[in-house]
Amino acid sequence: MQKKTCFFIGHREAPDSILPTLIDEVERHITEYGVNSFVVGHYGQFDALAGQAVIETKKRHPEVSLFMLLPYQNSGRPTVPPEGFDNTFYPFGMERVPPRAAIPRANQYMVDHSDFLIAYVWHTGSNSRKILEAAMNRQERGLIRVTNLAPQGTGDFRGSYHL
Repeated sequence: MQKKTCFFIGHREAPDSILPTLIDEVERHITEYGVNSFVVGHYGQFDALAGQAVIETKKRHPEVSLFMLLPYQNSGRPTVPPEGFDNTFYPFGMERVPPRAAIPRANQYMVDHSDFLIAYVWHTGSNSRKILEAAMNRQERGLIRVTNLAPQGTGDFRGSYHL
């Protein structure tokens, strides 16, 4: 089976009310697109909700893997993934990235190495927005498929939604 990876990007603040939509979207990515690997960060509410959505969906699809993205090296100590996660993922080459640039660089690495992106982005001028814009550029070249769950009309990504 070909490995298909989906990454999540979103703002630290996200309403709990999007969880059912996230679960539906994860289910759709598994059943319609063949995604079998999900990667999520761990620095905000959207990341927490995305992880929860995949963990919930894994009950019906135990073959799916969930990885926690690690932007920082752990000084040789192994990082134990939270309950429900299969493992952690530390992108190649991150050991040379300054700590203040680690999260955006790790996120960009994932966009560059993922087949799908599920986003919840509406703020302008945020790192999440920059990552979404980079993903949209990759989508125009057929390199990734982007789904932004933020309400339409909250940014200039109208027409790019795949809901």
